[in-house]
Amino acid sequence: MTGANTRVLVVDDEEIVRESLGGWLEKDGFQVASAPDGRSAVERMKGERWNVMLVDLKMPGMDGLQVLEEARKLQPDAAVILMTAYATVDTAVQAMKLGAFDYLVKPFDPEELSILMQKVVSQQSLVRENAVLRKALKKEHRFRDLVSKSPAMQRVFELAQVAARSNSTILVLGESGSGKEVLARTIHAESPRSEGPFVAVSCAALTESLLESELFGHEKGAFTGAIARRKGKFEAAQGGTLFLDEVGDISPKLQLDLLRVLEERKFQRVGGNEPIEVDVRVVAATNRDLRKAVAEGSFREDLFYRLNVIPVTLPPLRERKEDIPILVDHFLDRLEAELKRRVQVSPEAMAALLAHDWPGNVRELRNVLERGAVVAQGDVIKPSDLGLAPSAARPASANAPGEPPTLEDVERRHIAEVLQHTGGNVSQAARLLAIDRVTLYNKIKKFGLRRDGEEPEPSHG
Repeated sequence: MTGANTRVLVVDDEEIVRESLGGWLEKDGFQVASAPDGRSAVERMKGERWNVMLVDLKMPGMDGLQVLEEARKLQPDAAVILMTAYATVDTAVQAMKLGAFDYLVKPFDPEELSILMQKVVSQQSLVRENAVLRKALKKEHRFRDLVSKSPAMQRVFELAQVAARSNSTILVLGESGSGKEVLARTIHAESPRSEGPFVAVSCAALTESLLESELFGHEKGAFTGAIARRKGKFEAAQGGTLFLDEVGDISPKLQLDLLRVLEERKFQRVGGNEPIEVDVRVVAATNRDLRKAVAEGSFREDLFYRLNVIPVTLPPLRERKEDIPILVDHFLDRLEAELKRRVQVSPEAMAALLAHDWPGNVRELRNVLERGAVVAQGDVIKPSDLGLAPSAARPASANAPGEPPTLEDVERRHIAEVLQHTGGNVSQAARLLAIDRVTLYNKIKKFGLRRDGEEPEPSHG
């Protein structure tokens, strides 16, 4: 930044001071305007942007410190220099605490003013250069809505970019909340089909009959309640991408139906006889081990190979904790637009985030940050604002002394605590855990938990 594009506002109740300061600054090439009191300065701040403000400390009505406080709210990037004939150490300390760039003692000479203004210009240029570098760094670590600097995720980005250009079926593997749908949307956006629709279906959330109708549609009268013909998701995704989430949970019958569509590129609506051709790119996702499911006989081997043309595995957040700071920055940028205010994370809160195991992965991190931004008293999120249970970040071991708990023990304990916290409300617990209700029901059953989070009473025959 140079003087020619630096806008300066001089605020002083003495006209002679405004004129002399304005003259000196204009000679140095600055764009200068003035205000005769604090209130008119604040009004000008509401409608115009200023790089530097020279503000008299002692003014009738609104004094310089009050103008400084308003400037911090309205134009936090502006450098405010306070001017006073009554400078004391206390005044200087108070001004700097409130965010003043510096202060000048009256009377001051033009050379002193010039040196200070050059210091301001240099500092603001550095701030801007840093912002540009940070933006470039963010871009380097970004694949559309996905951000990461971990080597494992960078390999995912590279594979996804190559896969997006093909028409092949993609299988996205990863834990709940790891970003499978975000990756699927990104692949669609990077593909030649980006102008077509992106349609998502959660296969775990519906019964077999409902999912069949959801995927393939139905004819009028096909079943009770089918009062009209309805197109399914395959037809809705024509020319675009169909995302099948939790594909590992579909029934044997639907596995066969899906296999036929992938092989023949046509299907029939429920209750219909007419074959419907479809041009759809399928991206499927699951948090299950499909190879194990094939070995156990619960998932068709031929369908597995049809889906597993290009497998992409998303690593869990606990295995790439170096991504937490840039993910925090990414989510806070988004929350700023939603909440209309900028918040930052305190060093202590960041330490708590880095210590947490993130069973709900990136989705859980986003939810935790949103909670922190909403409940924070000021513009800084503290550890207490995050709502992380101490046992989730540093689980107490129930195993032998000195032996760490298993991951399953940690997960069971954390789910139990959240269920207790919600009073057995499964929907609310699922939101806090950043997983869907079906997944939570499965985990409650797996761990033998009651809805209130307590272990079931032992049976006495």
